[in-house]
Amino acid sequence: MESTTLSFENFHNHGELFANLFRARKQSFIVQNKWDLPEAMDMEYDQYDTPASRWVAVHEFGEVYAGIRLTPTTARCGVYTYMIRDAQMGLLDTIPQDLLFGPAPVQENVWESSRVFVSHTTPQKLRRRVHAYLIAEMTKTARELGAARVLGLVPAVWTRFADRLGLEIEPAGRIMEIDGIENQCVSIDLSRKLH
Repeated sequence: MESTTLSFENFHNHGELFANLFRARKQSFIVQNKWDLPEAMDMEYDQYDTPASRWVAVHEFGEVYAGIRLTPTTARCGVYTYMIRDAQMGLLDTIPQDLLFGPAPVQENVWESSRVFVSHTTPQKLRRRVHAYLIAEMTKTARELGAARVLGLVPAVWTRFADRLGLEIEPAGRIMEIDGIENQCVSIDLSRKLH
């Protein structure tokens, strides 16, 4: 099992991995979660999949086990910036506007994590290890990109895995129900503890 951080500059060096990541996202978010999201050529994508973002894929033998997208909070594409801020600004009708305790940051050293998934095809005995590996690679990549903090919208059960993964996480917003699941915005501090 390995991880690869993909960008628009390097995805051509990794064969089908970039496309396979988007195919795995379709399976996770459209097929499994039944979210109403854009898709084309058997891949899920949205307005935040731009050259400003990076994608971390955990994979083996061409199969994507897990993935995550990182987007700088300074990103801008037309009227869109990044998912959490756009929700707060009222641009996304599927996420409540009051998801954060304060204004969404727009800072070079703050990145957003989104589209986090572990594929349903990942063997049960590997899921915990794959998830831990994904988060470790996400924090490593975010630090390399200059992030001191990562903002994410995650299931509200994050307290169960924060300590196990060695993350310094604090709530950044209220617990809210989205698609029948309790979610919460969190802030992951990357500045204090380097692995």
